[in-house]
Formats: sequence, C-alpha cells, structure tokens
Amino acid sequence: MALQPARRFVVGRDMLPDPPLGWESFEAVMGLALDEARSAAALGETPVGAILLSGAGEVLAQTGNAPISRADPTAHAEILALRQAAARVGNYRLPGSILVVTLEPCLMCLGAMIHARVGLLVYGAPDPRTGAVDSRLPGPDLPFFNHRFDVVSGVCAEASTTLLRQFFRDRRSRPDAVPGK
Repeated sequence: MALQPARRFVVGRDMLPDPPLGWESFEAVMGLALDEARSAAALGETPVGAILLSGAGEVLAQTGNAPISRADPTAHAEILALRQAAARVGNYRLPGSILVVTLEPCLMCLGAMIHARVGLLVYGAPDPRTGAVDSRLPGPDLPFFNHRFDVVSGVCAEASTTLLRQFFRDRRSRPDAVPGK
C-alpha cells in the first residue's frame, strides 16, 4: 500500500487541524518551546526549543539545543526531546506523538522523526539554509521514507525568528566571537 502524502498546513493560509488534546492552541505549546529556546540561548546554545507531546496531549519531553554544552553534534532540541520521550515511555517508537519545535528541523532531525514515527510536526520559523521539511527538501514526502507525518508551519514564526536573529546579532558583536562557531 502506497503512503499518502503528508498533509501540510501553514499558519495564516490554511485551516489548521485541532490543537492537541488539553491545549487551547498550537501557540500555547509553542510558548513552552520558546521558553526552552530562551534557556538554551542563555547557555550560549543556538536558541531552538522543542516540546514532545503524546497523542493525548501529555508533555513527554521539553528541551533546548545543547550540542555545545554536551559536546555532541546530535544534541539538537528535537533529538533530545525524542530521546527523553522514548526513555519515558520505554519505546523508541512514538506513534501519534506531536513534536513542537521553534525552528524547521534539519535532515538529521527529520530522519529521527521518521524512525520514531512522529505523527505531527509543528514548527515556528523556516530555516532556509538547512531546513529539511519544507525549505530545502520535501521532508516527510521524500520517496524513500517509510513513514509520513503531517506538518503545521509558521506557529509563532515571528517570535522564533526574532529570537534567532537577536542571538546571532549579539554573538557577532562580541569581541571574542569566533568565526564559524
């Protein structure tokens, strides 16, 4: 049986699916992700935050980027949230789960979401440089993937973009800024 294409919803353009159970809106969940992103920024990490909900709306994980502090290039917020949630439920498969992240996921994070069987991705700002869901690749619709998930994009995009821009503006203005870091 062929997989159906992912359904895609854009804030301000499309009628969005219902928010997760127990949540008033996708913006409410994204608010928690933005808090995680701010915490990551305060630690010198790129400000990206992620919340992973069960299909029933329970928070299974919440975290921010940590590749610098963990000396781990895979410690993106999405990966850390998937790891926390999998450990919590005792299974690497998280079918029907909802990943809410402040920035469009990269290719590595997309692959992890496919393996975990995430049911819905909600993201804030697009990432025109490395975004693998909409910006650079068709994400869950790549023909060699064996799982699809739906996508809601643009939730609190302006707040996410502003946080990222301010972080990098501040970082570049520091006298100890290291090019390429």
